[in-house]
Amino acid sequence: MLYRLIQGGPPGPDGMLAFCGILFAFAATVFATFKLSPYLPKDAGREFAHDGKLSAGKPRGAGIIFVLAFVVSALLFLPLTSEIIIYLVLIVISMLTGFLDDASEAPWGEYKKGFLDLCVAVVVACTFLRYNSSEVELALFDVKFILHPLLFGLLAVVLVWTSVNVTNCTDGVDGLSGTLTIITIMTIYLIDRIKGVDEKFSFMILIFAVCILGYLWYNATPSRILMGDAGSRAMGLFISIAILKTGSPFLYIPVTLVMILDGGLGLIKVALLRFLKIRILTKVRTPLHDHVRKNWDWSNTQTVFRFAIVQIILAAAVIYGIQ
Repeated sequence: MLYRLIQGGPPGPDGMLAFCGILFAFAATVFATFKLSPYLPKDAGREFAHDGKLSAGKPRGAGIIFVLAFVVSALLFLPLTSEIIIYLVLIVISMLTGFLDDASEAPWGEYKKGFLDLCVAVVVACTFLRYNSSEVELALFDVKFILHPLLFGLLAVVLVWTSVNVTNCTDGVDGLSGTLTIITIMTIYLIDRIKGVDEKFSFMILIFAVCILGYLWYNATPSRILMGDAGSRAMGLFISIAILKTGSPFLYIPVTLVMILDGGLGLIKVALLRFLKIRILTKVRTPLHDHVRKNWDWSNTQTVFRFAIVQIILAAAVIYGIQ
C-alpha cells in the first residue's frame, strides 16, 4: 500500500521503505503484544507435558498478535500480488483456527484440526500451481525435472499439512518453536537470494521473521506469553509456502530437520500405534524436547540453544551445498 503510493510499482521493495517496514513490523509486534496480551485466553497447563503445569495462567494464543502484525506490515510495505494476498488470507485462516482452539474451553479434536489443515493445504497447492510451474529442483544435486501438476499438487498438500503439524508439535518449550522457525525461514531467505527467487517474497520472509522476534521478546525463558496453536500453525504454513517458492521443496527436510525430529516423530509414533497397532520408540518421550528435559536433565535454555545449534549447522551445510 505505502509501497505503491511512494514507489509507483517497481519490481522489488525500495531499500529505505524496506528498512522502515522491518522496524515497523518489530515495533508493532512488541507494542501490540504489550497492550493486548492481558486480554488473551489463559493457559491451563498441559497435563502430560514435562513441566506443563508451569505454563498455567499465562496468556495463550499470542500468535494472533504477531501474525496480524505481520499481515498489517505486509499490506503496508510489501509490493502486493494476487498470489501473495491469497497466501496472507490463508495464513490468517490458519491462525484463526488455531486461536479458536486456544480460546475454547474444550480443545478441538485432532481430526477436526487435521481436516481444517488439509483444506488449507489444498488451497495452498492450487494457488501455487496457478502462479508457478511444477518444476522441481534437487538443489543439493543440481538436478531439475518437471512433475505432473496433479502429482506436484498432491506432494505440496502433504508438505503443507506436515509442516503445519510438525511445527505445532514443536511448540512446548519457551522460545523453541519461534527460534527454530526463524532459523528455518532465514535459511530459506538466503536460498532465495542465492537462486534469485522473487524479491517480494524474500522481503515477506524478513517481515515474518522480525514479527516472531517481537513475540520472542516476551517468550524467552521464562516466558510471559505463549503463542498457542494460533502462532505455531501459522508459522508451519508460512514455512511450507516459503519452501515451495524456492522451487526446491525437498529442501524442507534439511532446513527443518530438527523440527521434523522433535515434532514429527511423535506424529509417526501416535499414527502407527493408533491405526496399525505398531509400537515404536517405546523408551523415547515425544516430542523430543520433553525427552531431553526429563530424561537428560536439560534446562529449557539448554534445549533451545542446542536444538538451534544443530539446525544452524544444517543450515550452513545447505547454504554451502547449493552455491
